[in-house]
Amino acid sequence: MGERRKKEKIEKTSKTERAFSAGGVVFKKDAKELKFLIINPAGTRRWQFPKGLINNGESSKETAIREIAEEGGVDTEIIIKLGDSKYFFVWVGKKIFKTVTFYLMRYIKDTGKGHDKEVDEAIFLPFDKAYEKLTFKDDKGFLKQAKEEIERGLQESLV
Repeated sequence: MGERRKKEKIEKTSKTERAFSAGGVVFKKDAKELKFLIINPAGTRRWQFPKGLINNGESSKETAIREIAEEGGVDTEIIIKLGDSKYFFVWVGKKIFKTVTFYLMRYIKDTGKGHDKEVDEAIFLPFDKAYEKLTFKDDKGFLKQAKEEIERGLQESLV
């Protein structure tokens, strides 16, 4: 029976596909406070950070910058890598193991194009409001980490 379980586990594992994405925690400072960019993907009730699949020949940094421009409507620069989020989901009957690399990114300017059709809304919110609105635990963790990085003394060179 042990051999049978091993075989079943191998078969299940072999049906899992991998996907790699990148995105970012984007911040900007207005006259009063730091604000962070979050998005509401089209047709959902989720709030999250902009991210997307890494294209062939593209680095995770290039993807993060491109996806933020497309989904958030803003140009940015990468400050540091915050880390990776890893999770499973099912898409069209396939089990996917996804790794998303997140970066701390500084807002430079609006692209002038707004966000793309994959997003219903892209907004900058103060930390507390962004934290409350974010749907996923990992995103909340990256938001906290981003704030800590900024407060750790980097803010003078970042904002």
